[in-house]
Amino acid sequence: MGLCCIDIMANNIILWDGLVWEHLLPFTYTRPAAQIRIGILTIEEKYQMLFGGEVSHSTKPYLSKKFAANWETDNLIINAGILPTEDFAMAVNSLADGEILIWNSVFAAGRFTQQQAEDFAANPDKLTNPKVYEGSLIYIDRPWKIFQHNDAALNSDFDLLTKGRTSQPIAESNFVVNKERIFLEEGAIVQNASLNASGGAIYIGKDAEVMEGSTIRGGFALGEHSQLKLGAKIYGATTIGPHCKVGGEVNNSVIFGFSNKAHDGFLGNAVVGEWCNIGADSNNSNLKNNYEEVKIWSFSQNTFVKTGMQFCGLFLGDHSKCGINTMFNTGTVVGVSSNIFGGGFPRTFIPSFAWGGAAGFTTYKIDKAFETAEKVFQRRGLTLTEEDKDILKYIYENTPIAS
Repeated sequence: MGLCCIDIMANNIILWDGLVWEHLLPFTYTRPAAQIRIGILTIEEKYQMLFGGEVSHSTKPYLSKKFAANWETDNLIINAGILPTEDFAMAVNSLADGEILIWNSVFAAGRFTQQQAEDFAANPDKLTNPKVYEGSLIYIDRPWKIFQHNDAALNSDFDLLTKGRTSQPIAESNFVVNKERIFLEEGAIVQNASLNASGGAIYIGKDAEVMEGSTIRGGFALGEHSQLKLGAKIYGATTIGPHCKVGGEVNNSVIFGFSNKAHDGFLGNAVVGEWCNIGADSNNSNLKNNYEEVKIWSFSQNTFVKTGMQFCGLFLGDHSKCGINTMFNTGTVVGVSSNIFGGGFPRTFIPSFAWGGAAGFTTYKIDKAFETAEKVFQRRGLTLTEEDKDILKYIYENTPIAS
């Protein structure tokens, strides 16, 4: 179901990390869960558009300085892992003061004062006469679900963003299939490309560019100011967030934003955070040679866990990078601010602040990580703030890192 802006009884929406944050690491080390991108928009942006206003986050204390909760007298507290639908929003809107909504035995939403919310967070298993939501929802509570559900989220976001609007003209030099499901925002440049939207919508953001020879099979989203390089090959459902440069072959992957994979190489069934760089001719495996179910590292459980997926590739945390010709094995998880290089396959779990490759890892010192991040931000005309540094420093000092 598509989304539309509805009237709400409460003026304040707070997206609560409590149930999903740990299970979405490494991506939530540096952001609240609702800032994860899936489809075209982040989860936060979906709620902003649906409810017609700003939202805030109830998250971990070390993230709260940058992502503070905005508490008022009347608050709708919503599970940050749930992708909103119009029907779900109406159910949330109908809650009375102190009422709780559950879905599939999971807390979905509540209308709380700050004290009520704190009491519930301290005892989340104590639900008193909750209302039950029985509709269908997408719940992002594991990293692989980001690419697994990207197709449905992308098409829903496409309907939301393009309803009642007209695409910019598509140049006649392009090969186009199912034009009705292709939308170009103002300033988008697409020339001599193949755009096949028969399997899913294609959305090209503001001032984004698709270079000549690119072949796109939807669903596909290219964020504003991003660039698809010459001859890129894209299989849906794939999302490239804002301010990215991407080339080579990409299949069913989500890149949050401000990251580059500018050269040839394969990226498949993958999730890439922000401020990442994937070197030329780097590849990830997304299928085991024996076709068995893929297991990936779980930070919350401190072990490898089953995904239920046969195709499962790379999970690359914010600020992590790899050199040319890097090879990632099936289901590799990389933490925050790691730097991988050299020959051979590195192990399938690489902790944060790792420096090295298949031959072994040492610690990527925090001052060197700051220097690199500052340079990367400067290239985008941005500044690495003290809040950003504090978050990275907390991760360095309080979570598992390479040693």
